[in-house]
Amino acid sequence: MTVAQPDVTVVIGAYEAMPYLVECLASVEAQTLDAARLEVIAVDDGSRDGTGECLEEFAARAPMAVTVVRQENSGGPSGPRNVGLSKATGRYVFFLDADDRLGPEALERMVAMADRNGTDVVLGRVEGINRNPPKSMWGKTLERTDVYSSNIKFTLSAQKLFRREFLECHGMSFDESLWTGEDALFTMEAYLRADGVSVVADYTCYYLVGRTDGKQVTKTGSYTLRFDSARALMGLLERLVPPGPKRDVLMVRPFLVTVLPQFGPVFLRNDEDIRRTKMELAEPLMAAYWNEGVAQRLRVHERLRLELVARRRPDLLVDVLEFIKAKTAPTPVLKKRNTQLYLAYPHYGSREAGIPDRVYLAEPREAREFPGWRDDPTENFLRGFTRKVRRRLRRRPVRPGGTAAV
Repeated sequence: MTVAQPDVTVVIGAYEAMPYLVECLASVEAQTLDAARLEVIAVDDGSRDGTGECLEEFAARAPMAVTVVRQENSGGPSGPRNVGLSKATGRYVFFLDADDRLGPEALERMVAMADRNGTDVVLGRVEGINRNPPKSMWGKTLERTDVYSSNIKFTLSAQKLFRREFLECHGMSFDESLWTGEDALFTMEAYLRADGVSVVADYTCYYLVGRTDGKQVTKTGSYTLRFDSARALMGLLERLVPPGPKRDVLMVRPFLVTVLPQFGPVFLRNDEDIRRTKMELAEPLMAAYWNEGVAQRLRVHERLRLELVARRRPDLLVDVLEFIKAKTAPTPVLKKRNTQLYLAYPHYGSREAGIPDRVYLAEPREAREFPGWRDDPTENFLRGFTRKVRRRLRRRPVRPGGTAAV
């Protein structure tokens, strides 16, 4: 008699997870996917609050196969996830945090999506409970997409369905040297290497729970760890994506989500030593990866702040942050027959500051918010023409040994 391979291995890394773990496990038990098609690998990472005992009680009564591993504390989520991944036997793997929970049909829907499309990664719609998860990627269900033509780059948490054979083929695991952002590194690599990604947007597959006991992993950690995370993700993009627009599109994510918050309102509260250290930590990242292609994809206040970091001008940055903190609206300045709109944040047009006007120039998606601005018909035509050429090149078959000219 042979035992059928499960469809999904749910890997749960748990540390001091009570009482949230109770509802997490209940959501696994409530899955509409047949219990025979499901296995659970639960890793207690040195908890002292009854987490390990709760997992063992669940294993004793659960209708699906459950393996419980109890180990000394590893210091982060990467170790338990890697242990679970190494023991997984399912066709797919889903990483479930012990304080979150699944929607009842989550695994059934995601497996069906992956099987139908042959995709290697499936994202299920996420809703927050006392937390605000990313929202821009849930506009519609996508049978097959990629990291360039969708907003999935803004959700790099590990709570996705991954094809296990795909992960093994590329030798993928979580970086245990990172204390934060390890899931972003893993997920971005999966997006880049995947033979297609699917998005389930019409059903809430995952509930991201905000803890009230102050033990939320993503809320802890020194600011220096954030720079470690940004450095690792930018390095991955440098290795896997050639220089050019595609890399620039993806570089927006670490700059916007990881680096920029360090130079937001918190920077005003930092003492001089921390401000100086942040500038020093940012310097090599700005020198290596900050460019016009990334800058033009940001809103003016985001671009301006990062440009001041790149120029090592914390004095000017403080002026901009105080301006934003006061909720002062920048004066719009229209030029070139109202087809160019500049937002006059502090030091706009100042020769002494030396910040180029182009840094203050709003891109069309931001300029549309201001009355009086109008799209440049020439620029509009060129953008449309470029998009058409790119679409035709993607559809055009490439002959062996042939070349394609643009």
